[in-house]
Amino acid sequence: MKTLYSTGITKPSLLAIAVASALSAPVYAEDDKAKKDQEIEEITVVGKSVSYANNATSDEMFKQQSAMTSAMAMIDNLPGVLINEGDTFGSDDWSTTVSIRGFQLSLDEQQVGITIDGIANGNSNYGGGAKANRYIDTENLMAVEVSQGTADVASRSNEALGGTLNFTTIDPGTEKAVIASLSLGNFDAQKYYMRLETGEVLDDTYGWFSYSNSSNSDWITGTAENKRDHFAAKFVKGMDSNLEITAYLSYDDVHEDNYQRVSLESFKQNPESDGLLGEWTGVPYIDQVYRQGWSTLRENLFGYIEVDTMIGEVEVKANAYFHKNEGRGDWVPPYLVDVTNDGSKGHSELVSGNTAQGGSSLGKIYFVDASGKSLTPIAGCESSIGFPYGGADAEYDPNCYEDGARPVGSYRNTHYQKDRFGINADLTWEKQIGNNTNVVRAGIWYEDYERSEYRDWHKIIDSKSSYEFDHTPYWIQYDRTYPVETTMLYLEDSFEMESVTVRAGLKKYLVDLDSKDTYTGTTKAVNSDSDVLLSAGAVWYTPVDGLEVFAGYAENFAAIKDQVLEADASALDNVEAETAENMDFGVRYDNQDFNASITLYSIDFQNRLTFIAPGSESGNDYLVGTNGSYINTGGIESSGVEASLTYYPNQELSVYMSYTSNSSEYTDGTVGIEAGNTVFGSVEDMAVLSLDWQSEAYSAGISTKWLGERWMDSANTQRIDGYAVSDLYVGVDLENFDSALKGASIRFTVNNLFDKSYMGGVAGGWGGWIGAPRTAALNFQTRF
Repeated sequence: MKTLYSTGITKPSLLAIAVASALSAPVYAEDDKAKKDQEIEEITVVGKSVSYANNATSDEMFKQQSAMTSAMAMIDNLPGVLINEGDTFGSDDWSTTVSIRGFQLSLDEQQVGITIDGIANGNSNYGGGAKANRYIDTENLMAVEVSQGTADVASRSNEALGGTLNFTTIDPGTEKAVIASLSLGNFDAQKYYMRLETGEVLDDTYGWFSYSNSSNSDWITGTAENKRDHFAAKFVKGMDSNLEITAYLSYDDVHEDNYQRVSLESFKQNPESDGLLGEWTGVPYIDQVYRQGWSTLRENLFGYIEVDTMIGEVEVKANAYFHKNEGRGDWVPPYLVDVTNDGSKGHSELVSGNTAQGGSSLGKIYFVDASGKSLTPIAGCESSIGFPYGGADAEYDPNCYEDGARPVGSYRNTHYQKDRFGINADLTWEKQIGNNTNVVRAGIWYEDYERSEYRDWHKIIDSKSSYEFDHTPYWIQYDRTYPVETTMLYLEDSFEMESVTVRAGLKKYLVDLDSKDTYTGTTKAVNSDSDVLLSAGAVWYTPVDGLEVFAGYAENFAAIKDQVLEADASALDNVEAETAENMDFGVRYDNQDFNASITLYSIDFQNRLTFIAPGSESGNDYLVGTNGSYINTGGIESSGVEASLTYYPNQELSVYMSYTSNSSEYTDGTVGIEAGNTVFGSVEDMAVLSLDWQSEAYSAGISTKWLGERWMDSANTQRIDGYAVSDLYVGVDLENFDSALKGASIRFTVNNLFDKSYMGGVAGGWGGWIGAPRTAALNFQTRF
């Protein structure tokens, strides 16, 4: 077999990744560690020797981020990839966006697949989805493989239109050890982390347990209460045998207070505020933007057991997994909803213990008198409220009521729950045919998934004083379940000759979606099966040592999402699954001191599903019965180039550069958008330059990412300025100064070193999130 990863020496791909992350996650026995520290000087993970573009994280990319940073941030410097999060620590899923080749992960779209150790993440949307940071603690992350565009035929995701991000967990060490870490940073940030390496607990069985607790505030008002607890464990039996069994379990419990999107005009007016407030005012209309009322609460329990063995000439790799997700999203509507016709008896919504099931709004209650009777504003009164959302009408203004009027408001919760169970199986048969090698791969992925969602409204106990709410809801607006069954089958044949490897593959998705409304009894069903999807490619190993040329083609597919079933039944007849045809052509070169790659790509994206979010710059429609709706809005054509280069002038210094040029345009047939317009939020030009230095005791590096101008809206009327953001780190290995400090180190990280103000992720076609300011963090780590 050819070398799977571009390296200075020939190694299996998993070992190459493990070595590349050895310094950032030291889990090996001490006698192994010295050997691996030697190898790290020779190995740079660039990309698999396959017929499609792919890259993986390096040790330097881990050092450029603090231990408190989300796992998503580690890939931001790879070519073609743009990660934006509401703050440096990634402590708000609502504001996290990913862009690759014009494909997006955001509130609007889920077009990039995510897998955890090769296992599907169960979608990435805000409404009950889970990105990689919900499954993996940053300090348990081994590496991230990014397969742009055509990707691997075996990829387990039905969102992978623009490729797949595979986040891999560290393996156990062979000796008993405890790794402890303390991180402190700006904005009240802190993280405690500890991992216990068990050593050999049973015959040829090794494992680890870890726990971390982290917290931080927001960088705008300093009032957010972000908290996270993460537990994980992994055991591997038979690491050096023909039968390897791996088990992994993680539990993540998080409370996040969100950042809000702002318009481009608002950003230019005040780039230091997202319009959310840190103090409670007692005026419900203003308090709807109280930061602690914009919250995301999630619990994720995930685990798998995997077997990897040989049966005759066939390698069999299979796993079974489960995932349980539950949580809620919060908002603070500035009124009570009148849902029960109480006649002259007053409003039952104000009385604790009364809960209306289903139904619809009969009106809104803004202020009441001492007896609980709804009041109307004084005739002719004009509101003096000018914030937020451009101001309020008279019914929201306490000055438009007689003395003694009492404000009332709601605390609205959307509750999410998801249960997934799945199996994966891969068969690989390698056969020598003369001097050539033929490899046949086949596999199956099956998942049984059920998501439930309900929304309830709670009365705020005293709207004048705080957002504390009655935990018995006065109204449960809706309650729905969404069962989904997914089966994916694939088959690929690869024929490797002396100078050329060619491959061809087939893939098929069978996806059935259903929904049931508990109150109305309404049921819906959608079949979202794919056509047979083709993939093919070739790699030419040129006569020039280390130089190879590759080309690939793949038909990618994203199934209709269960959220689409929340739309009107009539709309379902017009909704089609998203598809994309991806073509890659590129060159890779590698020797001991220098490696580089360049990829040209072309993508035809059809049936784009667009999420019409309930929020806008004019405010939120809190009564909308869903979190928005989906419609097909036509197609997108993307093309561009991605390039990366790593150079080692000597044993201590490395230089990394990447560049991306991308053009993503809406095509004919796009609903409500002029053909030829650039896709809003998509990257057009992007570059990275990193300098990293590593000696026996010290390490340091600085990295700068430049992003060119982008469009805020699909009409291409609002242009977002480009920006450049730099990250700096300095580390010291204390073991070199005192043997008693064996395994101890300190690392100082500063993100956005020059405190650049910029617009980050974009969603909804009208707004985006402000980029995080300069943020410093200090990490202490020891091993004993």
